[in-house]
Amino acid sequence: MPKARKPNSGNPGRSKSPTRHTANQLKRKPLAPAHPPQRGGVELVDPRVQAQLKLYDEALSLFHQQKFAKAKSELEKVLEGPSKELADRARMHLKIAEQRMKPSHEQNPKTADEHYQRGVAMMNIGRWDDARESLDKARKASPKADHVHYALAALDCLTGEADSAMKNLKVAIDLRPENRYHARNDEDFAFLQEDPRFTEMLYPEKDGSAN
Repeated sequence: MPKARKPNSGNPGRSKSPTRHTANQLKRKPLAPAHPPQRGGVELVDPRVQAQLKLYDEALSLFHQQKFAKAKSELEKVLEGPSKELADRARMHLKIAEQRMKPSHEQNPKTADEHYQRGVAMMNIGRWDDARESLDKARKASPKADHVHYALAALDCLTGEADSAMKNLKVAIDLRPENRYHARNDEDFAFLQEDPRFTEMLYPEKDGSAN
């Protein structure tokens, strides 16, 4: 009579690999959290920031429709929100809106400094032609004002006019040598970073040591 066979529990060919079984049970590392959604460099996770951004968009729409009184009211609300980035943008437009709301004789700049201030304001919102018109008037009214030549050099960089930028920057440095150090760290002059003339102008000591 044949004997009953015992279960072959020691057969290596059919045994499950404990190593493989353990590996399959290892937990995967959690994925790194995604970056919070942004718009124009402003994080939108906080619902208060979303509300602030909505106010800012509405204010800009009113601003571009030249409804400056209503835009001013909305921009002032944006200043109360949590995002410093949005508050800074709103503050810039608020200043321009207040300027536009002034009586006509106050809107039109007369002095070199008033033309300069308007030119810088126009640069900040990307209205290059208006900025150049005002800065040219400021330069004509005060040809020895180094800050006006410096602003024109920055505007030239923003509009891609390297030769004019070099010329205006040189005048600004000749009138006030400290402008050389300001330009070294001014991001408005990034357009000239690869221009050897720019390097020679801002770092004359290097050129002198080479000789």
